[in-house]
Amino acid sequence: MPLLDHFRPPVKYRLPWESLHSNWATRIADRLNEILPARYQILENIRLGGGVEIDVAAAEEEQLAVGRTNGPTTAVLPSTWAPPAPARTIDAVFPDTFEIRVYDLDGGRKLVGAIELVSEGNKDRESERRAFAVKCASYLANGVSLIVIDVVTTRRANMHNEIARLIDAPEDVDLPPEPGLYAVSYRPVLRESKPLLDLWFETFSVGSQLPTMPLRLIGDLFVPVDFESAYTEACRSRRVI
Repeated sequence: MPLLDHFRPPVKYRLPWESLHSNWATRIADRLNEILPARYQILENIRLGGGVEIDVAAAEEEQLAVGRTNGPTTAVLPSTWAPPAPARTIDAVFPDTFEIRVYDLDGGRKLVGAIELVSEGNKDRESERRAFAVKCASYLANGVSLIVIDVVTTRRANMHNEIARLIDAPEDVDLPPEPGLYAVSYRPVLRESKPLLDLWFETFSVGSQLPTMPLRLIGDLFVPVDFESAYTEACRSRRVI
């Protein structure tokens, strides 16, 4: 189905973008679960504002048991213990997270792929954009393949370009400001002892169909991520269509 503008009327009043993103992530995860072998685990990770713990005046009192579990006794920390006052408190950024993670369970539990759905908050302030880019760059630095897809129409920033600047990529891999909607797939790879990054680009606009992007798992094993079908299912399940 044609991509709708979920960030402007009338669609934004029929389906808030947060509901779309979370449902879309679930549909993508479900489709990957259908086609990947059992050795892979696919999990959604949805958090607004980073899901940080809120500081409250009166916390619940808990007894914290420490020490060896097989010993005859267990030491208990006093519930009234508190650390000294922090040396300094500064402003921090805890970005929105709408992502799907793919883990390889063979021989352990290793993160091998991530799919990031860009939110309005990710593109808002410079600090938010940098936090998102740092997270993506850290995935790539650890050999985790990545897809970033952006359907946000109310912010002009381009998150792929933010990532590219952070990893010192050449300027000719930048995406133009128009059209502003895109998907990029990143594959970190070592070839002949040289670290490289393979890139796939797709641009689109409101009213067009969403692309299918490649996500590398291990070696030369890729899985197609069909954003269009998952998006259609998400819209249908929320009665947008």
